[in-house]
Amino acid sequence: VYNAGTKIWSLKGEELETAKKEFIEIMKTLEAELGDKSYFGGDNFGFVDASLIPFYCWFYSYETLGNFSIETECPKIIAWAKRCMQKETVSKSLKDEKKVFEFVLMLRKRYGVE
Repeated sequence: VYNAGTKIWSLKGEELETAKKEFIEIMKTLEAELGDKSYFGGDNFGFVDASLIPFYCWFYSYETLGNFSIETECPKIIAWAKRCMQKETVSKSLKDEKKVFEFVLMLRKRYGVE
């Protein structure tokens, strides 16, 4: 997830399109594993959820810079993320998606991706 996401904000053109496809495939794989469960471990928030949910605050940046919708491609992943965000321990620990976006724009500028 990390590598594919980084490619989305750091590439352009055909490379960006390839990165988006890679990211969506990863999300679809995770979505298939999630299935109809509330969390990856079933009814309880567990290690996989704790490992994956920090990426949720980056989704806005991926979608905005990649010009796609994760919810359209993988609605179960977004529903899972929203469930996770209902947990106070999760919602209070993640950065605001707009602040992450500002950070990503700064990185793009620093690395000449603009």
